[in-house]
Amino acid sequence: MNQWLSSAKVWARSVRRDVVALWIAARDRRTPLAAKVIAGAIAAYALSPIDLIPDFIPVLGYLDDLLIVPVGILLAVRLIPEPLMSEFRMFAQQRTRRPTGLWGVLAIIAIWAIFATAAAWWTWRKFNGG
Repeated sequence: MNQWLSSAKVWARSVRRDVVALWIAARDRRTPLAAKVIAGAIAAYALSPIDLIPDFIPVLGYLDDLLIVPVGILLAVRLIPEPLMSEFRMFAQQRTRRPTGLWGVLAIIAIWAIFATAAAWWTWRKFNGG
């Protein structure tokens, strides 16, 4: 079970990297036109918050995430020349690294504090007749 879980994590990271790589490929002039169209569509679909089939629908909701995206990635990767795809994956790997700096943490905390303050103010005004 533990080996299966670690394999799933590696696969998920590679899918995320490949989606970013396809986004890069779709915007690169060296990518063939057919590959650009498919890569752009798959990357946009994978990164979009809107699903073809909403996730709350039992079984079918996750079917698009488990089939459409991986099959689309495989198709787009086959259409992109290997040297280019390797380059795009390298760029994607660099882009998907998470920043660990103090300023990033402070910015996230500040954003959450602003939203929490705004929500509290709105709630107070709504229920206290202000």
